[in-house]
Amino acid sequence: MAKKIRIDSEACIGCGACAGMRPDVFALEDQGEGMRAHVIAQPEDEHGIEECILSCPVGAISHE
Repeated sequence: MAKKIRIDSEACIGCGACAGMRPDVFALEDQGEGMRAHVIAQPEDEHGIEECILSCPVGAISHE
């Protein structure tokens, strides 16, 4: 089972890298102060998740 993914919405700048890499897990949404990523579904596999974490320019994605 994959690790639980979290996004720090305060840190997220809405660049969309995560949603581009794993659109089945992440999506962008306008949260009133601009676009922010959020988790739409926890992944069933970890394919590409570490890359998403590393590609986030502000380190807003984590997993446990």
